[in-house]
Amino acid sequence: MTTPSPENHPAPPVRVAVVDDDPLVRAGLALMLGGADDIRIVGEAADGAGVADLVDRVRPDVVLMDIRMPVVDGLTATEALRARPDAPEVIVLTTFHADEQVLRAIRAGAAGFVLKDTPPAQIVESVRRVAAGDPVLSPAVTRQLMARAAGTGPRGGRDDRVDRADRARLRIAALGEREREVAIAVARGRSNAEIAAALYLSVATVKTQVSRILTRFDFNNRVQIALLVHDSGLLDDDAAEDDDVG
Repeated sequence: MTTPSPENHPAPPVRVAVVDDDPLVRAGLALMLGGADDIRIVGEAADGAGVADLVDRVRPDVVLMDIRMPVVDGLTATEALRARPDAPEVIVLTTFHADEQVLRAIRAGAAGFVLKDTPPAQIVESVRRVAAGDPVLSPAVTRQLMARAAGTGPRGGRDDRVDRADRARLRIAALGEREREVAIAVARGRSNAEIAAALYLSVATVKTQVSRILTRFDFNNRVQIALLVHDSGLLDDDAAEDDDVG
């Protein structure tokens, strides 16, 4: 008996649910994603209040989540969804390039965000990447989000920033020296290949180090590593050291 070839058993399509209070947006997303052979729209919801039931019913791999909805906003829905066991990945939909509210979604475990006016092909590719475990935040966007994390939100007062920095430093202290170097490089928006070149490591070793950091802190993606390093102030410390050396 011959073993079936992989070609005879293609990977199942990525199951996607769309959550947005605008029916035109939902229809547009369903249309553009439905045209991809490897993606299947399995359900929709008009508000964050319906996300839990939707996920229980259709078991999506990825949820496209609007931020601003009238009853339960997308941030609250993302936090609740990502706290569940075997939660689907979440891509936050926004109309702003660096919406400070996206930070809350990233901290809750969202895999990234896309702009609603992103070209259709890029949205399709974002869904594929997130389903494969790759966040969809570019280094430039990551840097913008980290700048927002400095304390511009409603609870972003000085005391809150100090407490967050102390907590972040305690967590960073649990890392080994090499893990710390990799974490800082991630926070600077460097790719695995760039980190490998800078630290004289193989790309495979960098991937292993990143995976260890994610596991240690129970993180979902490298953006959360970047935010932790930013909160700890390590990027500022390194910049000061560079100035002293110069």
